[in-house]
Amino acid sequence: MDSGWFDATLAWISAHPVAAGGLIFLIAFCDSIIVLGIVVPALPLLFAIGALIGLGHIDGTYAIACAALGAFAGDGIGYWVGRRWGTQLREHWPFSRYPQLLDRGEQVFRRHGLTGILIARFVGAIRAFVPAIAGMLGMPLRRYVPMSLLACVLWAALFLAPGWIFGASYDAVAAVADRLVLVLGGLLVVLALAWAGVLYTYRWFDRHANALLARLLQWTRAHPRLGRYAASLVDPRRPESASLAILAACLLAIGWAWFALLGTVWMRGEPLALDLTVFQAMYTLRNPLADRLMAGLASIGDWEVLVPASALALLWLLWRRRWIAAAHWLAALAFGLVLTSGLAQLIDMPRPPTAHSGFGFPSVSVTMTTVTFGFFAVLIARELPGRSRVWPYLVAGVVGVLLGFSRLYLGAHWLSDVVGGMLLGIVWLLVLGLAYRRHVARSFWMRPLAAIFYVSFAAAALWHAPRAVDPLLERFHAPAPALVLERDEWWERDWARLPGQRRERDASRRWALEIQVAGPLEPLRGHLQSLGWDVQPQADWVATLGLLDDDMPAGEQAVLPATLGSEAETLLMRRPVGDGRLQALRLWRAPARLADGTPLWIGTTQTLSFERPLGGLFGIWLPVLDDDAAHAAVQRALTGFPMRQAPHPHTLAPVLRLRTDAGALGRDGGASR
Repeated sequence: MDSGWFDATLAWISAHPVAAGGLIFLIAFCDSIIVLGIVVPALPLLFAIGALIGLGHIDGTYAIACAALGAFAGDGIGYWVGRRWGTQLREHWPFSRYPQLLDRGEQVFRRHGLTGILIARFVGAIRAFVPAIAGMLGMPLRRYVPMSLLACVLWAALFLAPGWIFGASYDAVAAVADRLVLVLGGLLVVLALAWAGVLYTYRWFDRHANALLARLLQWTRAHPRLGRYAASLVDPRRPESASLAILAACLLAIGWAWFALLGTVWMRGEPLALDLTVFQAMYTLRNPLADRLMAGLASIGDWEVLVPASALALLWLLWRRRWIAAAHWLAALAFGLVLTSGLAQLIDMPRPPTAHSGFGFPSVSVTMTTVTFGFFAVLIARELPGRSRVWPYLVAGVVGVLLGFSRLYLGAHWLSDVVGGMLLGIVWLLVLGLAYRRHVARSFWMRPLAAIFYVSFAAAALWHAPRAVDPLLERFHAPAPALVLERDEWWERDWARLPGQRRERDASRRWALEIQVAGPLEPLRGHLQSLGWDVQPQADWVATLGLLDDDMPAGEQAVLPATLGSEAETLLMRRPVGDGRLQALRLWRAPARLADGTPLWIGTTQTLSFERPLGGLFGIWLPVLDDDAAHAAVQRALTGFPMRQAPHPHTLAPVLRLRTDAGALGRDGGASR
C-alpha cells in the first residue's frame, strides 16, 4: 500500500483538497447516471476513498458531502430523462433490447412507492434506473427531491464507511499483520470472481438454452453426416435437450481451452512466465497465521476428505437402486484419477522451489475435487426447481477456488497446474454429464443424497484439517538459503552480507535486524528465561481472536507473529518493563547458512505498547520508538556469551552478533565494538 503511485496520489490529494472533492463528486455522479451507472466500478473506488479518509488524507464530512451531491445530481438527470421521454423511453436503446433493465426497477418502485427510491439506492442492479422510473411514472418533484437527497446522503456515508474503517485501522493492523490482510483480501476477491463467474455463466446459458438448441438443430440439418451424432443429443421432443446443448457447448469451449493449455505446457517443458509471477507474489505473502489457514484449506482435496463423502453418496445410490447414476459416479471418480495420474507421469515439469513432494501436472487433488463436486452438481441439479439449480455449481466453484488458491499460496503447484487440473476436471465431468443426461430420464429425491454428501464432506474436512496442517507445511516449506558463509568469515566480516532491515513495502515496518546468532537457541533461551524473559508460543487463530476480548489484561494478550521474507519466527521472547509496555526479542532463520552446519539466526529487538484502535474494538501490541532501549537490555542480558557489535554498513544501526555453541563459550568473551 506504500507504492510510488500511491504516494503520488496521496501527495496530489493533500495538495488539491478541492479537486479531490471534485473527483469524489464525479465518481458518485457517474455511478448514478442512467445506463452508465451499471458499468462504472464505483464500489472499489469509494472503498479506496474511504481508506484515504481513515488514513487522514481527506476530511470525512467533506467527502460524504461531495459523494452525496454527485449521487443526487446523477439521480436528478435520471429523473429528468424519465419525465422528458415518459413511457417512450422503452422504445430507445438499450431498453428496447434489454427491457429487464427497467422492469426490475419498476417492480421495486410500484411495490414500495416513495420508499422504493431509498431501497433502490443500495441495490446496484437497479440503482441507476429507479430515478428515471420515478420521472417516467410522473412522481411530483416535491416528493422526489427530499427522499432522493436522504437516500444519497445515507448511501454516501454507508459506502464510504468500510474503507474509512479499514483506513483508520490499517496502520495498527498492518504493523504486524499486513500480509494476513492481503492474503484474506485476495482470497475474498477470488471467491467473489468465482461466484460471479459461475452465477452469471449459468444464467446466460439458462436464458440462451433454447437459442443454442435451435442453432445446433440447424447445424445438424446442414451437415447430415456429422450432424447425426449431435442430433442424438438434442432431440427437441426430449425435455433434457436444452441442458444437453448447454453441456455440449461448454464441453467444446472448455475442451479447447484445456488442450491449448496442455499443448503450451508440453511444448515448453518449463513454467510459464505467469506461473513464476504468481508463485513469487504468493511467496512474498507467506506469514504464520495465513500459513495454517491455507494449509487447512489445502487439505480439503485429500483422499481422507473426498473418499468418505464419495463413498457414502455411492452407497446411497446403490441402496436406492440408482444403478446408472452409481455407474457414472464411479466412472467419474475412477477414470478421472487414472487420467490425471497418467498425465502427471507423462508430462515432466520442473516443480516449484517449495514443492518438495506431492507435485504434478495437472494437480491431482484439484482435478479430483473438481470432478467430485462438479459431477455431483450435474447429478442433483436437474432435480432442483428453476434457478435453484445453480447452487450445487456455486458450491463446486467455491470449493475448487478455496483449494486452488490455498495450494498456490503454499507453493505446492504452479498456476498452470491448478488451472489445468480444473479444466481437465470440467472436461471430464461434462463428458460424463452428457452421457448421464442422455440415459437418465427418471428423477429421484435428491435432498437426502445432497445432505449425505455435503455433511459428510464438511465433517471429514473438519476432522482432517487440524491433523493435516503441520505435515502440509513441512512438505511445502521454503528452500534452504542459497548463500553459504564460512563460520569464521561470518564472525569477522561476512555478517555484513546479511540484511540490515526487513524488506517491507511500508517504511514503518522495515525494522532493523540488529542481532545475529550462530549456534543453537536453547542456551540463549534458557539464559534469558532465568532473567525474567518469557517464551511466547507462536500466536494461533485462537490467540488472535482473543485480541477482541477487552476483559483480558494486556499482559496476557499475545504478540502477533511477524515474518522475515517468508520465514515465520523461530523464537519470540518478551518481558514487561512497566508503563504497560513489553520488550521483545524476535529471531528468524537467517537468509544464509554456515558451511559447517551451525544454525544461523537473525532478529530484532523491540519495545511494544498495547493499543486499542477503533474505539477499543480490539487490542494489539505495536512497536514504539525506544532509542534502542530494548537492544541495550538484550545486550546486557547476554553479556556472558561471546559477542561483538558493529554498525551495519547499509543501515548504520548497531548489529550485535554472538555465539551460543558450547565450543564458543569460554572463548572470545566480552563485547568488542
